[in-house]
Amino acid sequence: MDNIIKDHERFWGAICDSLSTALPSHAIKTWFVPIVPLSYKEGILTLVVPSQFYLEWIESHYKKNLINSLQQIVKDKEASYKLIVEKKPQTIEFEHIQKAHKKERGFSSNINKNYCFKNFIEGSNNEFAKNASFSVSSKPGKSNFNPLIIYGGVGLGKTHLLHAIGNQVLETDPLKNVILVTSEKFTLDFVNGLRKNNTDEFTQLYRSADILLIDDVQFFRGKEQTQEQFFHTFNELYQSGRQIVMTSDVLPSEMQGLQDRLVSRFQSGLSVDIQPPNYEIRIAILLEKSEQNGINLEYGHLEFIARHIKSNIRDLEGTIIRILAKSSLMNKEIDFDLIKEVVKERVGSSFLSELSIESVVKKASELTRVKEKDLVGKSRKAEIALARQLSMYLCRDVLGASLNKIGLFFGGRDHSTVIHALKVVEDKKQKDNNFFKKVEFIKKSFETLV
Repeated sequence: MDNIIKDHERFWGAICDSLSTALPSHAIKTWFVPIVPLSYKEGILTLVVPSQFYLEWIESHYKKNLINSLQQIVKDKEASYKLIVEKKPQTIEFEHIQKAHKKERGFSSNINKNYCFKNFIEGSNNEFAKNASFSVSSKPGKSNFNPLIIYGGVGLGKTHLLHAIGNQVLETDPLKNVILVTSEKFTLDFVNGLRKNNTDEFTQLYRSADILLIDDVQFFRGKEQTQEQFFHTFNELYQSGRQIVMTSDVLPSEMQGLQDRLVSRFQSGLSVDIQPPNYEIRIAILLEKSEQNGINLEYGHLEFIARHIKSNIRDLEGTIIRILAKSSLMNKEIDFDLIKEVVKERVGSSFLSELSIESVVKKASELTRVKEKDLVGKSRKAEIALARQLSMYLCRDVLGASLNKIGLFFGGRDHSTVIHALKVVEDKKQKDNNFFKKVEFIKKSFETLV
């Protein structure tokens, strides 16, 4: 990529700025920032994307936006773009955290170096929490975000942010005494102090922290003596201007079984939530985790997983790991059949196990009252063409079938025809509420085909 010039970078930056007026920030960061501008010649902008998956995703979802922004910047209605895949697939590399000086720093060694801000996938579901965490790590104890409480369900990235804060603090100042423990570890240390009739060591350790990171603070429920110790530790650190960050499953006001004075302290700072990842973020997570594990999954396969695994990041990661394990241990090729098998194991009865392109088209034929042979045929009648486009959309949305596979089934059409069909249906869904309801009804009907 040595032939890339700065003008191209500024040019691409202007296009991304234009795109940001029409697309959410997480979409720009996920899908456009990794793109590298190569050249602009004769009205064609050539862009290098990390993988075939990126190429297909942009073509399917952002083609119109990209063309509009390009034409707006160059003031040429004929300007277009070309996407090419980097020959050497990009691998995700993470910077090693700087080794701290050999000094007693509490539980700094418990911090997982792999959990940092650079590999935290940001989206609308967690953007506020990530920004607040980074702010705290930049100036621990110096802002109004003290304490900072990150709350949300299981497997959504709370612990990742906790470790990321610790890593960032130590990278900036390796001599900082960063203590990161679970609430269970804090309790166990206190109990051991009581057992040995020596709580001074426990008290000195935790109150020496420059920044105290407590995971799953809700497990202090019902532990009165532990809460008492944590209350005094909290006060000592807070009053001396040191940072406290905690994770929890709920808001402080909803924490049952905690002392009122402790809840009151928690509420004095900032509480930020993390929601389950939306569809696009799930795709981005799957893409990153598959690349990390050396798996090259097709576009349709990633979409298929994302549509079935919805609850949290941990389940998405676990699915990728299980696919890899099953492939290596059972000497199976990673194909759609293996992926379906793994997904079915993880989601159980909600899996659409018996669906195929054939069954989807058959069901679509019944519901649209257009014959199957016409759906895959060449008729250009408006009602048949729309039913055909809807059938293609369903094959993509319900099954996660690849563009090429759909095109082949529908009379050997190329992937650009399928992309156009998907775009037509999406546009019509947005503009026509009755059509939107019809599509959702049809999608719902496939749940009976298990």
